[in-house]
Amino acid sequence: MDNTRRTFIKQSALLAAATYAGTLSTSAKSYNRIIGANDRVRVGAVGFSDRFRETLFPCFQNHYKELNFDLVGLSDLWAYRRDLGTAFIKEKTGSDIKSCRNNDELYAMKDLDAVIISTADFQHALHTIEAVKAGCDAYVEKPFAETMDDAKAALKAVKASNKIVQIGSQRRSGENYKNAADYIQQGKFGAITAVDLVWNVNQPGRWRRPALVAKLKQEDIDWKRFLLNRPADTWDPRKYLEYRLFWPYSSGMPGQWMSHQIDTVHWFTQLHHPRSVVANGGIYTWKDGRKNWDTMVAVFDYGKPDTSDGFQVTFTSRMQNSVGDVGEVYYSNGGELNLITNKVSPKGGLGEKEAAAMGMKANLLGNFDLSKTEIKTATGASMGGDPLTSGHMRNWMECIRSRKTPNAPVEAGYYHSIANIMTNAAVHTGAKATFDEQKQEVMANGKIFKY
Repeated sequence: MDNTRRTFIKQSALLAAATYAGTLSTSAKSYNRIIGANDRVRVGAVGFSDRFRETLFPCFQNHYKELNFDLVGLSDLWAYRRDLGTAFIKEKTGSDIKSCRNNDELYAMKDLDAVIISTADFQHALHTIEAVKAGCDAYVEKPFAETMDDAKAALKAVKASNKIVQIGSQRRSGENYKNAADYIQQGKFGAITAVDLVWNVNQPGRWRRPALVAKLKQEDIDWKRFLLNRPADTWDPRKYLEYRLFWPYSSGMPGQWMSHQIDTVHWFTQLHHPRSVVANGGIYTWKDGRKNWDTMVAVFDYGKPDTSDGFQVTFTSRMQNSVGDVGEVYYSNGGELNLITNKVSPKGGLGEKEAAAMGMKANLLGNFDLSKTEIKTATGASMGGDPLTSGHMRNWMECIRSRKTPNAPVEAGYYHSIANIMTNAAVHTGAKATFDEQKQEVMANGKIFKY
């Protein structure tokens, strides 16, 4: 691939985000390689992140030999982590892989079939566009997008490409979550009246990388390439390595944590986005120069447009006390569906005494077990990473061969991005955020919210 072609791929992604990808055509490379049943699938890694090293790669390794996949290339802008990554993968697999300074070099590789994208939050959508334009299937970490321009551009590009894109919303591959979705969608739970989403930690070092920050020098990376379509900004190694603390490179809690949990709301109810969102919070404890909150509450109104029917969802998160941990609990008039205990129970339902006082019948759910079953790994292999992500990675790999729709298709990422961006709008404007269905734009204070 010559310099002109490499430049085209980079510019395609940037232009797509700015123009909703309306004028771009799919690269001819998309049609050059048809994977046969016995062909080895050649995979590249976009970014040697902690997430890739600690979870995505071990989950890939659980299945790659059985399914005849191979990791052949790694792209990272920073030579230090690029070298760490190639050495790490060689140690684990016993095979050499190509070390690439950027994604142009990665996509110049012959017969690259797929990529695993685990870069900075704001880059996911644009890197997805690069991947499908280069003819590759992609596993893309969440959040899918932090702005509607990026979300719309990536959705358009993926739908035009017919590539297999799996969003890293691994709950969609969990048996307990599938059972919960079936239970609610079959009407057994009754109308949802409320949902509580909680994600609490007590980790001063969460998303901090002080040792790495001290190593990174501006001359070691391409800062402008890192920024992609974000506003020009002065060099800051913290924003490169601790991006989850700094808007507009990440929304922090909403993008990292809420996007997982709000996706289950969309999946279970088959609603695409909230009707409105309000939020409050602040940086109350970890005053380390971060811009994203360390404590927040977001309140969502869900339901069909122009009706009074609906339910409320709350997302609460704090980073200085872990009581409550991580959980999702759904409520109906008849009880609760609890994804902490993986049980449906009559807890909180309308009992005999309360119902009789109003001349009504009791409404109590029966007990039901949502417990997940063992997720398949290669015969005789020891499970690496976590079971949910391992099952999710396997689903993507199997869909690359079958060309079936994966468990978390691009639409799932697009919808959780709407909720995420509505939350961002509420956080950064202090106003109630809504969604203009016709324009596919997030609104706050009567204006389109960009960032």
